[in-house]
Amino acid sequence: MNTGSLIPEATIGDLHGAMAAGALTSSGLVDRYLDRIETYDRNGPEINAIVTVNPDARHRAATLDDRFDREGLTGPLHGIPVLVKDQVSTADIVTTYGSEAFAEYVPSTDATIVRRLREAGAIVLAKTNLPDWAAGFVGHSSAAGQTKNPYALDRSPGGSSAGTGAGVAANLGAVGVGEDTGGSIRVPASCCNLYGLRPTTGLVSRTGLSPLVSRQDTAGPMARTVDDIARLFDVLVEFDPDDERTGACRLRRSEQPYRSAMGAGGLDGRRLGVLRSRFGDGPRATPVTETVEGVLETMADAGAEIVDPVGIPELDDRLDRSSLHALQPKRDIDDFLASLAEPPVESVAELHRQGAYHEALELFETIAVAPEEPTDDPTYWQAVAAQESLREAIVYLLADRDLDALVFPDVQVVPPRYAAIKRGEVTREEYPVNTVVSSQSSCPSLSMPAGFTDGGLPVGVELLGAPHSEPVLIEMAAAYERQADTRRPPASTPPLGESSKPH
Repeated sequence: MNTGSLIPEATIGDLHGAMAAGALTSSGLVDRYLDRIETYDRNGPEINAIVTVNPDARHRAATLDDRFDREGLTGPLHGIPVLVKDQVSTADIVTTYGSEAFAEYVPSTDATIVRRLREAGAIVLAKTNLPDWAAGFVGHSSAAGQTKNPYALDRSPGGSSAGTGAGVAANLGAVGVGEDTGGSIRVPASCCNLYGLRPTTGLVSRTGLSPLVSRQDTAGPMARTVDDIARLFDVLVEFDPDDERTGACRLRRSEQPYRSAMGAGGLDGRRLGVLRSRFGDGPRATPVTETVEGVLETMADAGAEIVDPVGIPELDDRLDRSSLHALQPKRDIDDFLASLAEPPVESVAELHRQGAYHEALELFETIAVAPEEPTDDPTYWQAVAAQESLREAIVYLLADRDLDALVFPDVQVVPPRYAAIKRGEVTREEYPVNTVVSSQSSCPSLSMPAGFTDGGLPVGVELLGAPHSEPVLIEMAAAYERQADTRRPPASTPPLGESSKPH
């Protein structure tokens, strides 16, 4: 087995197979990915997805290799290097939360999901870039600067899980963990030719993650294949007594591993409703719309019944009324800062006063002037009620039309150029993302690579289901993946030569 050519694009199953065959060690795998980080993230195209490399990664890999020699694979992620968004606290690695004020901050405890990863045998290889406090739709932070899209270096990789998206797409790690409040897993997945799962809110613990809107926040997996999404998701899902929202784990439809859905019936006989109101208009949207139309044809060829169109009454108004981004983040971030051991900054007001955030993050400016206690504002409760109403409308549509999921583009336009963002031609308010349909309703959604425009830019398509329908979404995505051929490694980060081959 040529391990030198194996590493780029290798799945968890591939890597474990190579370990079992004696062709690969975890130490060799870590070395290979560290070579790629040095070659492509720090040098060459300078993707800049990585904020901090885990200084203990090689030691952890050697320990796992010793265990493998004695016991074989000891967990579902044994020896697998994982990229983790720097929004997630790690007790042995600097965690910046995207902020220059936390450039040397090491948390006292791991986030719950980091503990889960370690227990499963994973290696936290590196922490990845995000806008300060996840308050942005693109990939620049005061802590680490600008992350590039490996498919188009002058364009955004999406946000806020920008570094995880760009890093996994460029094969700087095997799989990645992102976090999603309004689309922060699915927008980078769309912009970087990945699969990305936003789970039903509450299935994955938020303990140890810096919040943005705690009602909507959730971590989730990002990967190049559906199988890797399912393997990582099975590790992340857990009831956490320190996060009351994870009581949702008791509402799961099945206790079977999510990966077991991979072998189910697929798309044959599934009914998919096309949410036409979330397709864009005009020439900017045409390349995305045309690419997604190809996905609909592929799924129909695989046996799905495409119900086109379907709609949710007054959807634009519902999305406007259910947004909490201008009301809740200040309190949530302040509460999080108060929970940290000896943080360098203790409040949003202090961050704002110091100017310790990236100048392009207009959302942080909004957060800084938000109310200290949003629940004192009647508008907050109106938005909460609107979120409940939105979820009811989605579930009603799925039931009324006997649909398994809704389908629409993640983003109505191609990834924007950074130059246009800096000129103010593309702003958060005007960036036409559809991902808030899921995040403001707490419904799960799975972003799939739709393919590429004629100009070579990635496009993503979203499957949105009823709460706790993750097995169905994974089943359909796996069937789509078998039918489609949408994954294309970025030309900017090709395989390294044999001189870098792991042992």
